[in-house]
Amino acid sequence: MQTEAAKALRRALEKFDRGSGVWRGTGKALPAEALKDEASWREALAKSELARDIDLESVWHPAVVLALTYKGARIGIDGVAEDAEGHWIVSKDVTWARKRLEDGKLGKKAQNPGDLVDVGDLVYVRAMTDDKTGEFIRWSLRQVPDVQGGFMAMDVNSGRVIALQGGFSYQHSVFNRATQAKRQPGSSFKPFVYAAALDSGYTPATIVIDAPIEINTPQGLWRPKNSSNKYYGPTPMRTGIEQSRNLMTIRLAQEVGMDVVADYAERFGVYDRMNPFLANALGAEESTLFHMVAAYAMFANGGRRVEPTLVDRIQDRYGNTIYRHDKRVCEDCATEAVPTGLSPRIVSNQERVMNEVTAYQLTSMMAGVVERGTAARTVNLPVPVAGKTGTTNDALDVWFIGFTNSIVAGCYIGYDTPRSMGDGASGGGVCGPVFQEFMTEAVKKYGGGRFRIPQGGHFIKIDRFTGARLPDDAEGENVVAEFFRDGEEPIFGITYDGGFAMGSNLPLVEELTGDRGKNVTTSTGKQAVVGPKASFGSLSSGGLY
Repeated sequence: MQTEAAKALRRALEKFDRGSGVWRGTGKALPAEALKDEASWREALAKSELARDIDLESVWHPAVVLALTYKGARIGIDGVAEDAEGHWIVSKDVTWARKRLEDGKLGKKAQNPGDLVDVGDLVYVRAMTDDKTGEFIRWSLRQVPDVQGGFMAMDVNSGRVIALQGGFSYQHSVFNRATQAKRQPGSSFKPFVYAAALDSGYTPATIVIDAPIEINTPQGLWRPKNSSNKYYGPTPMRTGIEQSRNLMTIRLAQEVGMDVVADYAERFGVYDRMNPFLANALGAEESTLFHMVAAYAMFANGGRRVEPTLVDRIQDRYGNTIYRHDKRVCEDCATEAVPTGLSPRIVSNQERVMNEVTAYQLTSMMAGVVERGTAARTVNLPVPVAGKTGTTNDALDVWFIGFTNSIVAGCYIGYDTPRSMGDGASGGGVCGPVFQEFMTEAVKKYGGGRFRIPQGGHFIKIDRFTGARLPDDAEGENVVAEFFRDGEEPIFGITYDGGFAMGSNLPLVEELTGDRGKNVTTSTGKQAVVGPKASFGSLSSGGLY
């Protein structure tokens, strides 16, 4: 699984890098005297400090440009013997890239290898082969991506880390971005806000206003927005997390209290101490992928504390166990009376950090993220899966963390020195495929099934767009079965706005829909404008109802 994790992350990093179309190379070259004969360049190339641990599609080899001709760039490859015709990089292999010039601008799109490389340059190449026959086609020019990231996967019950990838190549950079890089989790933090709300008496059907907000801060007026730059009026909490609505999250955090949200984040181990600033409800405070994935594991296992571990057990020279990470008790492991086909019964004595009903409600809502929300286009597994995307301001970092009932896995991608990844970058689009590729193989090995429904609750069908209660036999795209606590008959129709008034001089919900009414002729023959049908959003002006 470690191999699968490395391959999935590397593929996404290289795809993003090549999509930018910028050639940087290695920045290293051999002096002219080292190219006088094969023995000289091979000795110099062998001593070069280029990574030799990259395997993506095939092994990447360090190489040196020996000559540039009309045929392309002739290269000498470390560890690969010369043949009569030599090894070449041809023109059609470089047309994806442009070289950055000395003035910082990008040059024209490359037409031949000489537009990107010079004689003596050290580069990476890999063998391109036919997918069906495996027959060698040509050598392909590659480069280590400028963008980096991390990936981690672990067992949600025992905490066993089954894969941990800290970047594109360890030999290229030993910095472990999965455990050491502190990054803004962005919207992938939102589940902790919703968890605090669900434990505080809210339900997935609770209505929260999605409308403009203005907040005075010492740094000036803060006007947070949804990523779509649209507002949708009163909306159920489920939709708020499925579509990652920022304004709903802020209003919800204000209703619950940022001190409560901070307590939850600390309880789950996301932060040692979280600052209770409202912007942190949107994931503005840095954490590590290691901590975020471990926290999501507690959603998946029903709210029990689990600590990630790289060491399962230690034995002394006589086979006696002197350390075991998994403290759960297996009552049937010492008996032979376990019926054939059944596994031994394991009793969990792990600390509970979250109500089991809350954990299931949140998992159900996060399953909607994958089914029809921000990750629907890139995550599609043959078993039930839940998760949350994350994209920070200006796409400095993109995230996706998801889980089945047995495995949780997470990915973040961003530049080591944070800068925008571009308008098209998102957690679902960039990190989603990493999760999908890895978990496709993980499911084959570890399986997966329905998330366990806890005792103490019951299902009620609601309209996921309005939050209204529906008959038990209701069907359709707008129908979802929500899980409610026993003994707590939900009151439908109450709307929360976090105490925020509508921002002054900001567009109202109706102005963004484009439905501004129509001209009609009255019975007296005069012209009049008739407005659109009133919606629930147009009838609510904010406040507690």
